[in-house]
Amino acid sequence: MRAVLVTGGAGFIGSHFVKRLLRSDDVAAVTVLDALTYAGHIENLGEAFLDAKLDFVEGSILDARLVGDLVRRHSEIVHFAAESHVDRSFYESGNFLTTNVLGTRTLLDAAFRMGVRKFVHVSTDEVYGPLLTGAADESAPLRPSVPYAASKAASDLVALSYFQTYGLPVCVTRSSNNYGPCQHPEKIVPLFVTRLLKGEPVTLHGRGQHVRNWLHVEDNCAGIELVLSSGVPGEVYNIGGGTDLTNKELTQLILRACDADWDVVTYVPDRQANDLRYALDCSKITSALGYRPTRALADGIEATVAWYRANPGRWAPLLRNPNAPMAQVRVPGPAGV
Repeated sequence: MRAVLVTGGAGFIGSHFVKRLLRSDDVAAVTVLDALTYAGHIENLGEAFLDAKLDFVEGSILDARLVGDLVRRHSEIVHFAAESHVDRSFYESGNFLTTNVLGTRTLLDAAFRMGVRKFVHVSTDEVYGPLLTGAADESAPLRPSVPYAASKAASDLVALSYFQTYGLPVCVTRSSNNYGPCQHPEKIVPLFVTRLLKGEPVTLHGRGQHVRNWLHVEDNCAGIELVLSSGVPGEVYNIGGGTDLTNKELTQLILRACDADWDVVTYVPDRQANDLRYALDCSKITSALGYRPTRALADGIEATVAWYRANPGRWAPLLRNPNAPMAQVRVPGPAGV
């Protein structure tokens, strides 16, 4: 039977993954380690606390003693914990580097000492940087444009170096943009949905032509679970949703699901370092592990809007008290996406 440590398991993607693990018959214990910062909320785990297999520990991945004590009791680690919002990284780059790079190194050190059987490091397609044409496969160079992406690229390389140097069985996943229930309303989908549900306008950067691939959080978790069980140590696996949209096209889907029209949309000047296009080649995980995304984007957006409509008590308090240093920084011009 397996015992799995999940860092950042009270965050958006991590909490969905924890619930998925708890449904696995061969998993005997799941421990969540989460610092409960602005994007990590114990409420995200909700009904998971009814499962006797779940243990929750509030703490930081930078706490070497705590990490060592926890890793000792687990055979596998799935590492979600990270500072993850691009705009915040413009003002808090030191926090991003400390958490994402040094925190990952703290976990890797403990995993090596304790002989962990598998370590999955969860990353992002943003490490590849912008692509005007084509799609990045796992061998593409890393060309991050912003501090967030640079910190994730650095942590990817540190994780892979532990396989090359010490033989630690590390895999890295790089996913495209996730969406779904429980996402913090600073990201584009929940930001637009919550504003529209409140009757407020939304803003697009530039002319809304930035291209992203959209992946339902449950599809990403399915891919991560495949990598945890069957991924080859030392390998990287891209995980995408198969749907590339401009932000304007995405906005159209959200407007339709929220019964809103284009008169609530305004355009603002593009932000600095806003990569025009990301694109992933996900053929490796498909051919090697049999991964297939199962959720159509339009259906997923409608279901996501329905969740936010039905659960204002989960997101409305975050809009009143974001508990975020960036909210205290005055940035010229209106916020947009």
